[in-house]
Amino acid sequence: MNTAHVRDFTARKHFFPERPGCVPQVSISALAAGRLYLRGQPDVSYCYMTPNGGTENSSLRSTQWFGATGRSGMTHRSWMRSQGFTPEVFDGRPVIGIATTWSELAPCNVHLHRVAESVKRGVWQAGGFPLEFPAMALGETLLRPTAMLYRNLLAMEAEELMRANPLDGVVLLSGCDKTTPGLLMGAASVDLPAVMVTGGPMLSGKYQGTDVGSGTAVWRFEEDLVAGRMTQEECTFAEGCMARSNGHCMTMGTASTMASMAEALGMQLPYSATWPAVDSRRYETAQRAGQVIVGLVEQDLRPSAIMTRAAFENAIRVNAAIGGSTNAVIHLLAIAGRLGVPLSLEDFDVLARDVPTLLNLQPSGKYLMEDFCYAGGLPAVMRELDEAGLLHADAMTVTGIPIGANVADAPCWNRDVIKPLADPFQPAGTGTAVLRGNLAPAGAVIKQSASSPHLLKHRGQALVFDSPAAYYAVSNDPDLDVDEDTVLVIRYCGPQGYPGMPEVSNVALPKKMLLRGVRDMVRICDGRMSGTAYGTVVLHVSPEAAAGGPLALVRTGDWITLDVPARALTLEVSDEELAARAGQWEPPPPHASRGWTRLYTEHVLQADLGADLDFLVGGSGHEVPRDSH
Repeated sequence: MNTAHVRDFTARKHFFPERPGCVPQVSISALAAGRLYLRGQPDVSYCYMTPNGGTENSSLRSTQWFGATGRSGMTHRSWMRSQGFTPEVFDGRPVIGIATTWSELAPCNVHLHRVAESVKRGVWQAGGFPLEFPAMALGETLLRPTAMLYRNLLAMEAEELMRANPLDGVVLLSGCDKTTPGLLMGAASVDLPAVMVTGGPMLSGKYQGTDVGSGTAVWRFEEDLVAGRMTQEECTFAEGCMARSNGHCMTMGTASTMASMAEALGMQLPYSATWPAVDSRRYETAQRAGQVIVGLVEQDLRPSAIMTRAAFENAIRVNAAIGGSTNAVIHLLAIAGRLGVPLSLEDFDVLARDVPTLLNLQPSGKYLMEDFCYAGGLPAVMRELDEAGLLHADAMTVTGIPIGANVADAPCWNRDVIKPLADPFQPAGTGTAVLRGNLAPAGAVIKQSASSPHLLKHRGQALVFDSPAAYYAVSNDPDLDVDEDTVLVIRYCGPQGYPGMPEVSNVALPKKMLLRGVRDMVRICDGRMSGTAYGTVVLHVSPEAAAGGPLALVRTGDWITLDVPARALTLEVSDEELAARAGQWEPPPPHASRGWTRLYTEHVLQADLGADLDFLVGGSGHEVPRDSH
């Protein structure tokens, strides 16, 4: 691959200032005496037995721990030295936390401990002191009922860890899709200098001589298995062909989307979203991020100065251009809420209407993330938007320069993967659409680029199920009263309802429909859909059924009209009849009497507000807490 488009950001000396050497000359006698003198600096042991006190003439938070006098300072330094650190790490250099969501229970994140080692190299090189710490790993492929139930818990945990520890800046290591917004939400509420490094996508899947995309192929294989076009043995073999390396889904699923959103927001280095997880340049990028964070601390460039309203508008337009996941809507709303940036569901429709889909990538198109990377990555897409006046070029980034300058010279090496604005993959207005109507008073969304064009205007009778399980219990019944015009309604799948708003909305079609050759039907749900999925699926219906929204009042046989061009979702039932049904409705029983699930269901906001917890919206800053000893 020609890598001439990869710019060397370490060449910016103003951003990577020279620092004194970190390994001072030490005399044998000093080592033998157990005392270390730093050349030109006082003996760091001078304060060990003086009364408790703080430090002066330092703006770094970490000096309140490692530069403290008396028992407090001695406690902080001594127990850190049990790890084998020499005393000069406490000389006032920036302490950089590396928040890693590594876990063997989160397959997409399993390589992040190696990424962390690369970050550490960069931090040491720039004169910082790196300290890795674990944050909650959220693997959507294993966690039940859904990783989304725990996104806010990760955000809360990460926020408290950043604030409570002697950190001056943080590098955020994420992978599977909820870990990216979760860490960004936590970092936004603390507002310490931060850089994100996502783990990168897997290598392209290969099956029977063709590329297969993780996630996207699952839905197709499931349909083929039910319809008899694929055997169970073939399906089992294909499982290993889809996921053949470390990394997250290599389609434009939510993980790839949120990695791109982090880069579009300015919180991730250019090209970082697309380097494959196993590519050496993934680790090179991580090392550079370690260098960058030290510069951010010294310049006090914080998330609140980067993730501005302009940055969110950039991200929304980029999401439309790449055919990104509908889940970006709910995550960006939540991140903006932590920063106090005004952002509404309507913004996603208004800002995306003039943006065509430029990226020919599954599930909307043909290619995979590895192809996107080699074609020029996200900067090539953003350059197209910038040159068309669809980008706020002056939005600041973690590189220390505006995003327009970062992408100004970005080349494209494959125009079949990244289309030019003049000849887009799909025309403007085919991104995520926001629907409203008496069935979704607070809004719903649909991914137009992954929908069937002939179903974007549709009228059909509802077939209603109160859970995906209830639907699947009868979906293979040859006598199921359903045809290609039927609107499948799956409800009680929202934030409160499931709980956690799982990715269950794109239920497989009834077997009798698949056997007839039908490949898509309109489905309506208050839950989410994997970004790797496709189909004409109305999502995030708000208010959700469990909160008493109109979706709870739909009955089998009711007529529903979907009109995406008009942004309308209408239940053809009179207001009087809906009021009568509402009087008979009873809320479902609570899911839990204790623990996180109870806290979550009692405080979670609806999807149109980002599904954060009401008491977590906003931030508390990074004031140093009181002494612990």
